[in-house]
This record gives sequence, C-alpha cells and structure tokens, in this order.
Amino acid sequence: MRAHIWRNAHRASLATRPNYNARFLTTDSRGRLSKFWAPTGGISPQDGEQDDSHALLLKGGFLRQAHSGVFHLLPLGLRVQNKLESLIDKHMSSIGASKVSLSHISTEELWKQTGRYSSNSELLRINDRRESGFLLAPTHEEEITALVANMVHSYKDLPLRLYQTGRKYRDEKRPRQGLLRAKEFMMKDLYTFDSSHETALKTYDEVRQAYTNLFNELKLPYLVADADSGNMGGKLSHEYHFVSPKGEDNVWSCSSCNYVANEELVEKPTPQTDLDAIAAPAEPSPPLVFTGISMDRKTAVRIVIARPSDMPTEAQPPWDTISSVVNLHAVKRVYPDLDTGIEPATLAKLLPATETQQTLYSPTTPTTNEAPASAEADISLTRPGDPCPRCPTGHLAVQKAIEVAHTFHLGTRYSAPLSALVAVPHATQKEAIHMGCHGIGVSRLLGAIASQLADSAGLNWPRAVAPFEVVVVTAPKVDDADAVCVYDALEGIDAVIDDRAGKSLGWKLRDADLIGYPVVVVLGKSWKSGQVEVQCRRLGVKKVVERGRLKGEVERFLGQL
Repeated sequence: MRAHIWRNAHRASLATRPNYNARFLTTDSRGRLSKFWAPTGGISPQDGEQDDSHALLLKGGFLRQAHSGVFHLLPLGLRVQNKLESLIDKHMSSIGASKVSLSHISTEELWKQTGRYSSNSELLRINDRRESGFLLAPTHEEEITALVANMVHSYKDLPLRLYQTGRKYRDEKRPRQGLLRAKEFMMKDLYTFDSSHETALKTYDEVRQAYTNLFNELKLPYLVADADSGNMGGKLSHEYHFVSPKGEDNVWSCSSCNYVANEELVEKPTPQTDLDAIAAPAEPSPPLVFTGISMDRKTAVRIVIARPSDMPTEAQPPWDTISSVVNLHAVKRVYPDLDTGIEPATLAKLLPATETQQTLYSPTTPTTNEAPASAEADISLTRPGDPCPRCPTGHLAVQKAIEVAHTFHLGTRYSAPLSALVAVPHATQKEAIHMGCHGIGVSRLLGAIASQLADSAGLNWPRAVAPFEVVVVTAPKVDDADAVCVYDALEGIDAVIDDRAGKSLGWKLRDADLIGYPVVVVLGKSWKSGQVEVQCRRLGVKKVVERGRLKGEVERFLGQL
C-alpha cells in the first residue's frame, strides 16, 4: 500500500508541472539500460579463459577485440576509463599539473638525438609518401622536451608540470592477456621540469604522494617497489603493482620490514664471514661457465658461478638456460653491455671473432688462474627465504604482480641532448632542465582492476571506477514509475535502471553480477510493502530496506567500496 501511495504522489508531482510535462517525459535524463548499448553475454570463452577477467570484460560488454593486441571500448568500458581519467585529473590537479594533448605522431630524428631509436625494437613506424621518418609514439619524453625547449628559457618559468592521457603504441611481438599487453593502449604520462636537482627530487616526492593518494582511493591492495629505470634513464624510479598470478613481474618483499623491490633491483645482504665455518672446507664442485657477448660483438663475456648442489658435475647448461642459474639483472648492473637476448646459434658463430674477453665471478666462486680482466659481483639468483638486505630478522618472498604505474626521476637525460636549457642565477651559461616522467597505464589499470576483483559470478568494480555505482533491477510486473521513484530516491548516486524489455528478474540479476555493479537494488515481492532488497556481492550483503532508509544504506555500502 505504501508503495502505491509513494508512486501516486510522485506521479502527482509530475502532473502539476506547467505545460511542459510531456517534454519532461520524452527527454528523461535518467540512466536506463534500454537506452544504453550494453551487449552482454553471447561471447564464448576461449583458450581456457572460462574464469579469466578478460573473458568477463568481453562477455560483460566492456570491449571487443579488433585485431591482435588492439581493442575497441564499448560504452560500459568507456565509462570505466572515463572515471579513471577523472580520478587521475583530480590528483594531477592536486600537484598543480596542467593537462595537454600531444600528437600521437613523433619523428625518428628526435629519438635518434636521445639515443633511443636504435635500441627500441618496439617502435611502430609510419611510411608516408615522402618517407619522412614518422613513428607512433609509445611515450612522449622526446616530444614534450622539444616543446618545452622552444618555450621555456628561464628558471623563473619553472617548476612546470605537464601531463596528458592518450593513446600510445608499441610493436608488441606477442600481444596477450587482453589489455595487459596490447599494441595500442591508454596511458597517463606526467612530465615535470625543475631548475635544479634538489627541486626535482622534491617534485618527485610530491608526485609519489599524489600516486599514493590516487591508489588509496581505489581501495585495492597494491605494492610500491624500487625499480630499474631501463632505457628511460635516471637512477631513481618506483613501480606500482597489483599482486596477481597474471602478472609478468616478480616483486620481492620482506616479512619484517617495508623493503619491496622488483626482481631487477632486489638486493642481497652483505655477506658476513663466519670464522668457525672456515675449517675443513668440502671439495668444491667445478663452477659453471657461461660465455656471452657484448652488444657491439667485440667482447666475449665469461660468467663464472658456483654450481648448484643438485646439478651433476659434468653438466654444462646451454646459454639460453643461463637465467635459471644466474641473476642477469645483477650481471647487467656490472656489465650493462651484455647481450642477454642473443640466440645460442648466433652466439656460437660470433664468439670466435671477438677481440677481447671480460670475466665476471660470483664471490663464492674460486678465481685462481683466470684472465686478469675480471670483476666480482653476487650474480646468484635470489631465492624465497633469503635474508632481507635491509633488516636483520626478515626473509624475502616473491609474488607475481601487474605493473600499473611507474615514476622516474630522469635528471638531464632528455633535456641535455635536446637543448632544453634555462638561465639560472649565478651561472654564466644556461643549464639543462631537470626532469621527471611519471606514467599510469590507464587501459592496463582497467584490466588489472578487473583481474583483482573478478569471481565466479562476474566482475566486481570499486566504487571509484564502476561503470555505474548502483543498478535498479525490477521484476517484470513492477511498474516503471516505481523504478523511477527508487532511482530518484538515489539522487547524487551514479545509478542506472535495468528496464530492458523481455528479460526476467533472474536474468537481470545474473547480468548485474556479470557487469559487476557495486550495489544492486531489487524491486521484487517486498515492493508491495514499500521495501526493496539491497545486494552487495563484494561485502556479502543482502538486506531488505525501507524506502526512506534506502539512500543512507546504499551510501553506507558504497563507502566501504
């Protein structure tokens, strides 16, 4: 009875509006799935992906694959992406960053000036009629630095913080895992410009705090790891990860302290000599010797490491198995010019023509009667349970993780070769600007969030980025005006009515689980007495709520998501 009184009162309020009542009804701005393209279902899982979050994104109507590693976003997926962008905009604004939109097209010439052209095999190149040497930018350090170099000439114009959210491209050899490894992807890239090293480091800390605030707002667990800068340049960088079995990174963390590091930078504690253990050493097994080659093909690189205790003394693994015994990241820190990706057959042909030899030892390997050109470093693999390098009691554990963001302090890596110089006080000539680069993989983040919370029923979005925060689901016999009343009672909440014709209540509820709305409001049998059922799968809640308490209950659930 109360439901009818509420509904009739709502109709009466519409009827009293002067003359334009019909126009109001025909331009109803309420969110309705009948007016929203959400092609859910109908996609069969492939390649054993029955429970895979990417398969759920397809089945839930968020995206479709256009080509290998290339995807179209559908309306639901675009709503998630737009909310991610709005969240990013808020936190970039908090540090005074201005938003720009740079061209997707860059030039080989700029990349050659910074030395990244020859070393980057993932560049997607464009052949125009003039063979102009264009490429589709996988990142924009070169372009943004060239832009700033032409417009900023004094330290008084700094600091400057510019960012964009746009498409990036890479010639990915093996696109896989949907949005996590694609040829075309959305990325937020922030570039910071400071007049000195000290101010650049302060900016770096401010950006890291903004990233922390952003990821905290998602209310999902994440790791921040010390990371290697790679060919980006600079010596200071951090990665942001979601722990996931789908991840391609190995992130090591301590059981006792806050030490977290990517496998490229994970450290080993300084070994302590135990004098009591030196007596009567066992006969050492012959070491393993791998021979690689430098990038310029002129130097043979011998890598000598203690033989694992479970390996027969006569065994000598081939070069392409070196990563199972040797920490190649540690090797590259000592000898950066080592070609770690060369094929064994090619290596065998090139080694006889090398001119010099470099030898690298692990500290526990005997080094007598070896070539004088040698170096020593701990190049053994880090193992689960190894001691923490930062605290006396902790031990290391490793987890697979998805990298979703990365911050780099670049220094003058790009400003110097591209002549981004400014006049500074008490200097006789201009000095190179100090830069930082800070990225968030927007489309990758979309896929990673889906992976974090998906379950057997479907996706499960955090409130901050859900396509809609609430869906109002009605049984077939419930009047549309009743659904409108409930929708209007949720004013200020991003809600949508599932008013699609010909669908049963059970079908709509299964579809709501598949899409992953944070909260579902059901108008079923209880509606006759003015009550609705509120469901939150992530919190494990199903609760019958009086109409007057509906918004408060929904907001309470959303506040936990």
